[in-house]
Amino acid sequence: MIDDLDARLIELLRTEPRVGVLEASRRLGVARGTVQARLDRMQARGVITGYGPDVAPAAIGYTVTAFVTLEIRQAGGHDPVAERLAAIAEVLEAHTITGAGDMLCRIVARSNADLQRVIDAIVALEGVVRTSTVIALDSPLPHRMLPLIRAAASGKQQPD
Repeated sequence: MIDDLDARLIELLRTEPRVGVLEASRRLGVARGTVQARLDRMQARGVITGYGPDVAPAAIGYTVTAFVTLEIRQAGGHDPVAERLAAIAEVLEAHTITGAGDMLCRIVARSNADLQRVIDAIVALEGVVRTSTVIALDSPLPHRMLPLIRAAASGKQQPD
């Protein structure tokens, strides 16, 4: 669980990732040691998983985003396929799933023709039986965490 101070600290770091511990303590009205202890605790518990910059794939030339559902051979399992997917730079994430497929990947490409190259590389992987791809047209609600952080800190559940 996280509390209000943890949530405010995470929000500050999300909106101003380059803020230092001393400045964060000043803005939050707590001691520098408190901020450092909270950061260390949240990192150790896996709440905070990184401090790196967020990069927009489109800004570096990867303007096509797609989601690929993979059906894999059950005999080999998910892990070997995930290891092979990791070798393809355009595969940004992979998740094991329930439903019609076995894994869901978010991938990027420079164009639709380049997307075909990436999909061909995925299909060629040992353990992949078939794929199904959908192309994202827009991202009206991009990846976000702050509303979830606020809800977790307040203990309130979202309405049904």
